[in-house]
Amino acid sequence: MEPISKTVESLDWMNIVLFFSMVVLALGKYLFQNKFLNFMILPFNNKYVVLYNKKGRLLNWFHILLTIFQLINLSLFLFLIQKTFYPIAPENYLYSFFIIFGGALLFQLLKMLLQLGKGIVFNTQGMVTDLLFNKTSYLNHSSLVMFVANIALVYIYKDSQIVIYAALILIISINAIGIFKLLKNHQKVIISHFFYFILYLCTLEIAPLVIVGSYLKD
Repeated sequence: MEPISKTVESLDWMNIVLFFSMVVLALGKYLFQNKFLNFMILPFNNKYVVLYNKKGRLLNWFHILLTIFQLINLSLFLFLIQKTFYPIAPENYLYSFFIIFGGALLFQLLKMLLQLGKGIVFNTQGMVTDLLFNKTSYLNHSSLVMFVANIALVYIYKDSQIVIYAALILIISINAIGIFKLLKNHQKVIISHFFYFILYLCTLEIAPLVIVGSYLKD
């Protein structure tokens, strides 16, 4: 009988990533209980956005903590998608995760700075900040789905395409609800600044997706 080598995947770094993200979420819940409760029902009730859509909204600690939670789980979720559909060597797992995390962080920072810069140039800072806070809040909320999916993919249903597709449907649905409510609540402002809104969509929403999609396709 010949010995058969079997590669055992180490979950140590994934355990640390999930534990750290859980600590960040628990810290946000502990320090900002009322905000957290309103945040949890965001797709069903827009109270969170209405109450906390104020000056400095993007730089308050609750929003920052939830954005950190989102970045961690988004990066891990994208890594697990890559691992499922485009298998990579186990020794490259951590390297791939950090590349994805760095890319996601850089992408979101650059996009936010470009949006804020456009708002200053066209004197639409208020509308741009509203857009940013609303979109980021719904993306942060959808990271709760990513967190659950990550736990399932790491510990229970490893490399499950069904879990990935189900999570993607929920993530897209949550963010679609946010976009619909945003358009509904700001339809008068959007109509009065229709040219800037179309310019915003083409340059800062559609173009980045096209570029990322072309990169992934290649």
